[in-house]
Amino acid sequence: MAAQTETNKGALKKLKTYFRGVKAEVKKVNWPNRKELINHTAVVIALCSIVGLIIWLFDTLVRGLLSFIIG
Repeated sequence: MAAQTETNKGALKKLKTYFRGVKAEVKKVNWPNRKELINHTAVVIALCSIVGLIIWLFDTLVRGLLSFIIG
């Protein structure tokens, strides 16, 4: 039983050390300001829309081609 308690204490100590490291790394992050965040979000939405449009166009063309060949 004592060995298990020691193992639990060691695991708890490692967990605390891990979260202290995470906290230190989060403090180092260069967080974007509101303007940068809005700008980057707009870029992501625009690019996702463009890629979605390209996929839709390709799907429509392939479906039409297969319909022409099969039907």
